[in-house]
Amino acid sequence: MIDKRVKNVQEAITGISDGMTVIVGGFGLCGIPENSINALVESNVADLTCISNNAGVDDFGLGLLLQKKQIKKMIASYVGENAEFERQMLSGELEVELTPQGTLAEKCRAAQAGIPAFYTPAGYGTEVAEGKETKDFNGKMHILEHAFKADFSIVKAWKGDYAGNLIFKGTARNFNAPMAGSGKITIAEVEELVEPGQLDPNEIHIPGIMVQRIFQGEKFEKRIEQRTVRKREN
Repeated sequence: MIDKRVKNVQEAITGISDGMTVIVGGFGLCGIPENSINALVESNVADLTCISNNAGVDDFGLGLLLQKKQIKKMIASYVGENAEFERQMLSGELEVELTPQGTLAEKCRAAQAGIPAFYTPAGYGTEVAEGKETKDFNGKMHILEHAFKADFSIVKAWKGDYAGNLIFKGTARNFNAPMAGSGKITIAEVEELVEPGQLDPNEIHIPGIMVQRIFQGEKFEKRIEQRTVRKREN
């Protein structure tokens, strides 16, 4: 069994260089690879194309890369709570490709499965369909979407073993599952790294064959994007 452990986050992101396309897991701030993002910020890599559901918030997650102008193009389903993302998009400083959320997930999953393209009705008749091939299926129009082509994919999991098998916890499974294996090289950042055989095979979400590098992260903040609580009753 191949041991895919790397010593630390710096070794994990080795090879990510200027101009590359990187897929980043998470939804909002839930399940984002915090350590890997921070390491990319410190590396000063530039002109990245980032594919993620959104770009975190101004001072956390991918928002940190936006602050330092390290992202050239953002492919996401929405702007979210990131004011800097909005500002850069509206000012033309940042190239943005907004993609329907389901289409974004499927473009990742298609890349993961080795499927080059697929048809979807999502976005037909809107700006999303401009310049794309269309086709009628059973009286309903669909547009052709191509799978993502990325240099690296970075995901965050709850548990993993040395062979790269991953288990996600709760909502953090979100985009992390279809994004694992969707880049040429997948980096898995985990909360707990265990010996092969310690994970229940029936609980594994992503098999190790889809992961090339794995390491145990540390000091996860796990911030909440918007905290909504019920008023305390007397």
